[in-house]
Amino acid sequence: MRGFVNGLIRLRRGPWETVATVLIAAGVVMLMQPFALAAYTWSFAVTLTGTVMFIVVSHFPE
Repeated sequence: MRGFVNGLIRLRRGPWETVATVLIAAGVVMLMQPFALAAYTWSFAVTLTGTVMFIVVSHFPE
């Protein structure tokens, strides 16, 4: 866990790609669930944020 946080602070690709992937997955889950309208409403914004974040952090150093 300490290495993950250290990678986030030092702007390393691996930990930030993990965060972006989790955001994309959360957005897709929010889109597919039938219970909460608020989650459905925010699903596109969360998925888009994760996608743009993944594109940006793919240029971070290894």
